[in-house]
Amino acid sequence: MRATRLCTSFIWALYFVASSSAQSQQRTTLTVEGHSGQAPVIQTDGKFWVDVEALANLTNSSLSFSGSQIILMPHSAPASQPESHGFSKAFLNAGIEAMSEIREWRSALQSAIQYGFPPNGDWVTRYRDAAMKSVRLASVAASTDSDRNGSQLLSKELDHMQQLSDKMLLTRKNMTYIAPDALANDPLDQKIIACAHALAAMAASGQFHDDGSCH
Repeated sequence: MRATRLCTSFIWALYFVASSSAQSQQRTTLTVEGHSGQAPVIQTDGKFWVDVEALANLTNSSLSFSGSQIILMPHSAPASQPESHGFSKAFLNAGIEAMSEIREWRSALQSAIQYGFPPNGDWVTRYRDAAMKSVRLASVAASTDSDRNGSQLLSKELDHMQQLSDKMLLTRKNMTYIAPDALANDPLDQKIIACAHALAAMAASGQFHDDGSCH
C-alpha cells in the first residue's frame, strides 16, 4: 500500500473546504465523504487546522513519523465481493461433460433401435452410469445461483433420457416391433433434443436462461 506523505501545513487542503467568514480561533468540524464521524477543526489567521490523530481516526488511517514529516497511511477498505453472475468455470466444464455423456447414451440407444439391440441387455448400464456420475459431479461443482439452476435442468435432462431408455428397452423386452426411425416421432426424444439445444446455448453464453425446453 503506498503511503501518503503529508506535512502538517497542508493536511487541511486535502481534506477540508474552507467555509465563509473567517474568524480567529473559530471552531468547526470536518467530515470526509465516505467516512462516518467528525474531526474538530480550528480556524486561525485565515487558515484551517485539523488534529492529525483525529483525522487518522476519521479516515481509518494510521500515522507514522519520519523526521519533520508525518506520514498518513489510509487503510484500504476490504473490496466487496462482486455479485456472482452466470456459470462458474468449474460448473461449466462439469456441465458440458454431463451433456456429452447424456448425448452418448442417446446415440447408443438410437443405434440400437436402428441396427438391432445387443443381445446383452446390460449394455445400456455403462452409458447410464456414466451420465448419472457426470450430472452428479456437475451438481457438486455448482457454486452460483446460475450453477444451481443449470444443475436442475441437467437433472431433468437425465430423467428424460432415463425414461426414454426404459421405455425402449421395455418395448424390446416385450418383443414389440420398434421402427428404425422410432425416435424421430417420439415426443420424449424431441424434448431431450430441445433441452440439449437450450443447455448448449446457455453453455455458449455462460448465462442461465430457462426457456422451458427442459421441463
